[in-house]
Amino acid sequence: MSFLVVIAIGAIILMMPFSSVSGEFTEPVTAVFTAVSATCVTGLTLVDTGVHYNLFGQIAILLMIQIGGLGLVTFASFVNFALRRKLELHTMKIATESVNSTGFSDVRGIVLGIVKFSLIAEIIGALLLAIAFVPRYGLAGIYQSIFLAISGFCNAGFDITSRVIPGGVSLRPYTDDPYVMIVISLMIIIGGLGYYVWTDIVNYKEKKKFSFMTKIVAITELILLVFGAVFYIIGEWDNPNTIGNMNGFDKIINGGFLSVTMRTAGFINIDPHELTNTSKMLSVLYMFIGCASGSTGGGIKTNTFAVIVMTMVCVIRGKSETVVFGRRIEKDAVYKSLTIMVMSTLVVAITSLVLINTNPTYRFSALECAFESASAFGTAGVPSGLTASLTLPSIVALCFSMIIGRVGPVTFAASLSIKNAKTTKNEIIPEGRIMVG
Repeated sequence: MSFLVVIAIGAIILMMPFSSVSGEFTEPVTAVFTAVSATCVTGLTLVDTGVHYNLFGQIAILLMIQIGGLGLVTFASFVNFALRRKLELHTMKIATESVNSTGFSDVRGIVLGIVKFSLIAEIIGALLLAIAFVPRYGLAGIYQSIFLAISGFCNAGFDITSRVIPGGVSLRPYTDDPYVMIVISLMIIIGGLGYYVWTDIVNYKEKKKFSFMTKIVAITELILLVFGAVFYIIGEWDNPNTIGNMNGFDKIINGGFLSVTMRTAGFINIDPHELTNTSKMLSVLYMFIGCASGSTGGGIKTNTFAVIVMTMVCVIRGKSETVVFGRRIEKDAVYKSLTIMVMSTLVVAITSLVLINTNPTYRFSALECAFESASAFGTAGVPSGLTASLTLPSIVALCFSMIIGRVGPVTFAASLSIKNAKTTKNEIIPEGRIMVG
């Protein structure tokens, strides 16, 4: 509900004449789609943010990105804690659940820590980007740096590049600037790892060890980043429409950036439509996986992916339990991971089918539709080139996909349930046998 509230308010603001450059009303469909994309930190747009919206509209989008990245409950709790207001029991319980805290005693510290960590990361990112942008664009470079730093950390993918470079799209004007590409890559990675992992890393000197979750997230992230970078660099090396015409160093930088941005960020350094089909297939998988749990990114999450992969490995080895690093993963986590993957696959598949069957004028390939659907669900926001040509049913389907992807399929489904089935500890349920495989 908190996401829907932010989307509704944001859509009304973006619809108003005082939010557009032309001073005219923005079409409701465009305003709603932009509000959903910003709040769900996706980045898909029907219009150019830097051209269509004025400074007020852009700041409204930036605020939606910030709230969407942190979560409205976390953001509202921070305001109350900062003003030293006492929260009611029910409100405190909601705040505790929103930050995955185990009790009321540490929820204040976690909420304040999340916001503090986010602001520090964004400020540092903005300062680093200002080194490159201020000499080029003057005072406009400060705003450009702040916008991209927040959008990058929140893995939103929104940009206002056309504001400083007429006709500029996302990061495509900076493909030959390794400094900008690396800084934004770091912002995306920092936001994609999440507060809990970074807290564990910062406190390593005191604890002398990393938590079980941090190990899984860090190793999975590293494998995905390195594999993706190598895959994109090799696969696109001779493609003149992407990185084929760049020098060797720029090919490595831009290929590595693709591995980072395709997970959930949404910034584009090359035209995704020009990627080879094999690169597009990897991109669909990467957008589907997304970033770590508790981060600003979307997708099924790297934690979920790691649990599913290790469960598969353990089953192949004949083990009855999922074991990682000598630790047994509880069955509830395994069941939830499998449920998330199946439900997420259905969401992407259904959205793809809607896109394929509701756009008779524009004949999109199944791969392009799957790319767009995965981009929406994984809140990656990487456009396949068909977003601006979509019909109303397709736009609605993508909006639902973005919301489900940001909130989480299990959470979304649970919110629609009338009641949860309850099983008492003393209840014995007869076993049912079924053949599988």
